[in-house]
Amino acid sequence: MKMFDPDNLENTNEDLLMQVHDFIQEVMIPYHDAEVRGLERIPKGPALYVGNHSGATLSIDSFIWVAEAFRVHGMDAVPLGLAHDLVMDLPGLNHIICQLGGIRAKPENARRAFEAGRKLVVYPGGDMEATRPYSERNQVSFAGRKGFARLAIKSGVPIIPVVAHGAHGTLRILHDFKGVAKLLKLNKRFRFGRLPLSFALPYGLWLGPIPPYFPLPAKITVEFLEPIYLDDYTLEDSDKLADYVETRLQSQLTQLANELE
Repeated sequence: MKMFDPDNLENTNEDLLMQVHDFIQEVMIPYHDAEVRGLERIPKGPALYVGNHSGATLSIDSFIWVAEAFRVHGMDAVPLGLAHDLVMDLPGLNHIICQLGGIRAKPENARRAFEAGRKLVVYPGGDMEATRPYSERNQVSFAGRKGFARLAIKSGVPIIPVVAHGAHGTLRILHDFKGVAKLLKLNKRFRFGRLPLSFALPYGLWLGPIPPYFPLPAKITVEFLEPIYLDDYTLEDSDKLADYVETRLQSQLTQLANELE
C-alpha cells in the first residue's frame, strides 16, 4: 500500500473526499441523528478550527462536521488536519488520512498551510481528551496545551471554535489508567498520556490505544461558534487566548449537554 509524504500539503484526494462525504450524508448523519449548527459562521480564507476531541481514534464528529462544511461552503471550508506521528506513520492509516487532508503536526506545516490559504483543524486535548472516561464526556480539557493560540497569533488567522456533543458515546471508555501510563513512561515513548480500558465494537473490552471501531449509535451535535479575530492580540496574550477558547468550548458543551441529555 502506498505511503504518502505526511508533510505534503497536496495529498488530498477530492474524489475520495466526495465518496466519504456521500457516505457521511447518506449513512452516518442519519445513524447518529446528527445536527451541525452555525455553518454560516465559517469565514472564507485561512483559519484555525479548534475543537474538543472525543471518540478516541474514530472521532466521527469530525467527519460529520467537515462533510457538512463541505456541502455548504465547498473546499474552502475543508481543513487540513494536524495529525499525530503515530497515525501518519502507520501504513493503512497513512494511506487514508493523508488523502483526506491529514498532515504531520508540526509548526512548519501549519505555517505553509496558512500561506497557501488553507484552513487547519486542531484538537489541543489530543489523546488525553479523546480517551478520557465516558463519565467525563462533557468536560473539555486541553491538558495545558496552548500552542495553537501562539500559532494563530503568529499566522494572523482567526480561530473558529467547534464544539461537539455526543461522539464520546460511540464507545465506552471505562477507565483511563493515567497512573499506569505514567509509570510505563508511555508518554515519552509513544506520546500516550492514558492507557484506556474501553468497550468498543467489535472488540468488546480493550486495554490500550483503541483501533478503529464500529461506533455505537449516539446522537451527535456540533456547533460552530463565532470566529475569534486576533488583530488586537500579541504573543504575550497567547495563554490568555488559549484559556478563553477552552472556556468558550466548555460553556457551549455544557449548554448542549443540558439541552440534549
